[in-house]
Amino acid sequence: MLTGGSEQLHQPRLLPEPNQHDPSTTPRVLTILSHVLEKLVTRNDDLLRHGGGSAGKTLSAFDGVRAPAISLEKYVERIYKYTGCSPSCFVVGFVYIDRLVHKYPGSLLVSLNVHRLLVTSVMVASKILDDVHYNNAFYARVGGVSNVELNKLELELLFLLDFGVCVSSRVFETYCQHLEKEMLSCNGATIDRPSAIINSIDDVTEISMEDNTQSSSTSTPLD
Repeated sequence: MLTGGSEQLHQPRLLPEPNQHDPSTTPRVLTILSHVLEKLVTRNDDLLRHGGGSAGKTLSAFDGVRAPAISLEKYVERIYKYTGCSPSCFVVGFVYIDRLVHKYPGSLLVSLNVHRLLVTSVMVASKILDDVHYNNAFYARVGGVSNVELNKLELELLFLLDFGVCVSSRVFETYCQHLEKEMLSCNGATIDRPSAIINSIDDVTEISMEDNTQSSSTSTPLD
């Protein structure tokens, strides 16, 4: 789990052809989860912008110089499309993030760190839940960071969690219920289906997040 150099035990499926992905088939939980994270990040960004708090240093390893241009919804879609990890990985990744913000209340989930936290958490969850998964190098390419940086972020996440990466079925169900309630509590508003996402793994330059202040590793370009 700690390194990204070893290959997975089984060969994962190939990347889908651009015309094979139908956004309407994307699991609803991904849209809800991205909406919940977006709402939390927007609130925290506003809090910082008006001097109502500090982002804290605990999660600083995940900070970038600026927020990536890609939205959380599209970022979640991108990870799901190319890694093929199970939707449960996103729920468990959300559990990890929630554990961090409760364990370190002085650190906020903001636009500067949420993307890196998300891809790292989902990757770790995939190693726990899925029999077949891609290695760190592939997740780094999908996530817009270098392999070296993602390896460091994985270690950072594991130590911050005290390696508490197991999630019981009861906890999992509780978080699923929470996400469902969040959807129903949006003042009756309907969360739109995800819009059409990128056509190939190399065609979104805006996803690059290699300006991380914590890493001097060379960028792995996506274009």
